[in-house]
Amino acid sequence: MAGTPNAPSTSERRAAVRTAVVWDDLAPVLERPDGAALDVLDIGGGTGGSAVRVAGLGHRVTVVDPSPDALASLARRAREAGVEVDAHQGDLGDLADLVGSGAQGRGADVVLCHGVLEFVTDPAAALAALRAVLRPGGTLSLLVAQRHAAVLARAMAGHFAQAQDLLAPVSGDPGRTGHRYTGDEVVDLVGAAGLEVVSVHGVRVFADLVPGHLLELETGSTAALVELERAVADRPEYLPLATQLHLVARG
Repeated sequence: MAGTPNAPSTSERRAAVRTAVVWDDLAPVLERPDGAALDVLDIGGGTGGSAVRVAGLGHRVTVVDPSPDALASLARRAREAGVEVDAHQGDLGDLADLVGSGAQGRGADVVLCHGVLEFVTDPAAALAALRAVLRPGGTLSLLVAQRHAAVLARAMAGHFAQAQDLLAPVSGDPGRTGHRYTGDEVVDLVGAAGLEVVSVHGVRVFADLVPGHLLELETGSTAALVELERAVADRPEYLPLATQLHLVARG
């Protein structure tokens, strides 16, 4: 109920809806019945929204991000949560020096790459760098912006030229940043990097379309929206509507 003390804010409710499918996908990887701690690399982990949660599960987490301000926020968040996160300023080109090669017994059991592949000039090279630090049998969690939904969003906002620009496939200009991907494009990229795609799910199919005030006014609306997102996440007909695509792949 809106106004209830300690009740989640609208932004917290929306965040829960937006990330539910991703954490559902990662649960079998991170929530291990044997309690074994994994080495988890979060590339572009920013202020630690994922890293702190993963560290709270008992895993050893390393964040690599180019922004010193983001890493400072990460440090504060980790302190407040009472967890340890190893943070380094850097980018994809620094991974070999920071965490080593997975084929040489170092590297990571799990690599999180959420919202990064959109901004690199060479997505194939980026995935190759991630593959190099992933230990044999390790898991890559890749979250990318989905192009069809981005085109629709720009058009609905009246940005017609931007919408038309986004129609061009990723392969059309390998030097362009601000990439958006279709499901087939990102699956092909991941496969070409030598990774086996385990699952592809749509994320935020409805979450970005539902007015925020509905999550405040309607009791149980957040939980119902989460269940709706889960219900369509693996249905291929809804993938073009998803703001993001979440791929889980193995090395």
